[in-house]
Amino acid sequence: MSAPERIPALSLPADGPDEALLARGGLTVRGRIPQASNAVLYCTVELDGREAACVYKPVAGERPLWDFPDGNLARREVAAYEVSRATGWGLVPPTVLRDGPHGEGMCQLWIEPVTGEDAEGGELLALVDPEDPGPGWKEIGLAEVGEGRTALLVHADDPRLRRLAVLDAVINNADRKGGHLLPGAEGRLYAIDHGVTFHTEDKLRTLLWGWAGEPLPEEAVEVLGRLAGALAEDGPLAARLRPLITAAELDATRARVAALLATGTHPRPGDTWPALPWPPV
Repeated sequence: MSAPERIPALSLPADGPDEALLARGGLTVRGRIPQASNAVLYCTVELDGREAACVYKPVAGERPLWDFPDGNLARREVAAYEVSRATGWGLVPPTVLRDGPHGEGMCQLWIEPVTGEDAEGGELLALVDPEDPGPGWKEIGLAEVGEGRTALLVHADDPRLRRLAVLDAVINNADRKGGHLLPGAEGRLYAIDHGVTFHTEDKLRTLLWGWAGEPLPEEAVEVLGRLAGALAEDGPLAARLRPLITAAELDATRARVAALLATGTHPRPGDTWPALPWPPV
């Protein structure tokens, strides 16, 4: 499958009030989110009488990784937002790079997840009987649940998750866990934690393998075709990404988009990198 002919040029949206608030507002640290592996600070940001909660991840609080360069996870988070914004799917909350109380870092709008009966669309992940996953679920793999028992880990056959699976394939997300999925108001789905993305090597590691090898939805093919144009040397998305990732990483992003369009299918797990994140949540 190839991209449809005569795809309209992609016009990236201008920065809106959320981006302006995050980038220019007064940032006040209110506390730290302790379970995060890197420094993640819960903050409020205020500008012209408007205030919002946000997350601030200073570069100074990033732990070194063996396979990613030091000190640029924040920029990768912003790059993931730029690609998400270019798709028009709105999967990543508004995210900017800015200076803060602890130096340069990423600043992202806080999303309060909607849970329980208020969440539209039902559960996104579940452990079910291996013999009968039931309708509406896509298989991920077997998981040990204690006392020698196993269950089948599944994710919902949900178009929001399917969009996210495409986005993750484009940005080469090496850590898509269940805890990174935030159901929002009015049926929205948000995804967070995109520091380990855009590597030049294939590092896709995700829970969203349920569509592996299946044809991409027509909507995704159209979006990918537009992304290809926006990622061209003179494209608007390429201009936004150049200050955030390396030239080689930008080239690799173009190649991933081209490969998705050439195959017309969701990618399958590779054999040189663990396919599933651990822990999965």
